[in-house]
Amino acid sequence: MAKIDAFFKLMNDQGASDLHLVSGQQPALRLRGDIERIKYKVLDNDELRSMLYEIAPEDKVKVFEETGDVDFGYEIPGLARFRANFFMQKNGIAAVFRQIPEKIMTAEQLGLPPVLPKLASLPRGLVVVTGPTGSGKSTTLAAIIDEANRKRKDHIITIEDPVEFVHKSQGCIVNHREVGLHTKSFAAALRGALREDPDIILVGEMRDLETISLAIEAASTGHLVFGTLHTSSAAKTVDRIIEVFPANEQAQIRSTLADGIRAVIAQVLFKRVDKKGRCAAMEILIATPAVRNLIRESKTHQINSMIQTGKKYGMQLLDDAIMDLLNKGWISPDEAYQKANDKGRFRAFLKSPPADFTDA
Repeated sequence: MAKIDAFFKLMNDQGASDLHLVSGQQPALRLRGDIERIKYKVLDNDELRSMLYEIAPEDKVKVFEETGDVDFGYEIPGLARFRANFFMQKNGIAAVFRQIPEKIMTAEQLGLPPVLPKLASLPRGLVVVTGPTGSGKSTTLAAIIDEANRKRKDHIITIEDPVEFVHKSQGCIVNHREVGLHTKSFAAALRGALREDPDIILVGEMRDLETISLAIEAASTGHLVFGTLHTSSAAKTVDRIIEVFPANEQAQIRSTLADGIRAVIAQVLFKRVDKKGRCAAMEILIATPAVRNLIRESKTHQINSMIQTGKKYGMQLLDDAIMDLLNKGWISPDEAYQKANDKGRFRAFLKSPPADFTDA
């Protein structure tokens, strides 16, 4: 048993999402969104480096020493998997570990809107899940992939850095590929995937032009592609995808994306105030013919209006979802205000509304 495993056991027992180990500081856990110090001595750089290197593969240590940061997956059988990130900072080495539960929660257990599990039955197209780091994108996608795995008879390929949720093949054959371990890059894996008879492809992060281009191509040639981006709304997601391309290619990509896109889910995570735990507010855009026309005609500024009028298709604006959680008493007015797009809608719920310079 590695020395660091005691921290992972504590993390699991406390229900923490992240473990922070930083040279020159006490260890800390992220509990329900907040950083909480562990009653333990301040970590020495050499001691921490030795502790971290004990669980890191040799090739990852080499990459870390050459570049100053590295990602990989670590598993304690019977406990959980962890997404590890080592990085160098002013006082020495540091690391953050995100816990990935062994048991994949279903869409129903997560309380996802009913339209989301239906995305697992789409025959083809692009579905993008967006939001800031730590907003639960991977958990949402895992539930949708699990739905497909249980109800379809297809081939699913996941491409991640590192592999997070591990799906056991059920109705589908599921192959997990890790960037840096099983393939050189997202783009290389995507190019290879098109020759590997996939029906569903999960792209852990659409982080560059080549990966985004290949994902759109795969979605346009009969595959169902799920991917993630770090954007804050459905409309901004569409704009971000298009703006990655050179100006002279954007008109063509706009048309291709309009044909291929099926849904965009933008989500934000909130602390529950009624009980322990967290919940997600989601903006949902379903690509109806009218929405596709807006994308094709470069009228993405009208997407929010289309979402408002598309409730019968399962669409909803992020601020409406936040308001629903606030009215249920699940989240605090302060956090609702902080994470809303239209903060004016939530000022009336605050005991002492701030003089927010961003509203000026």
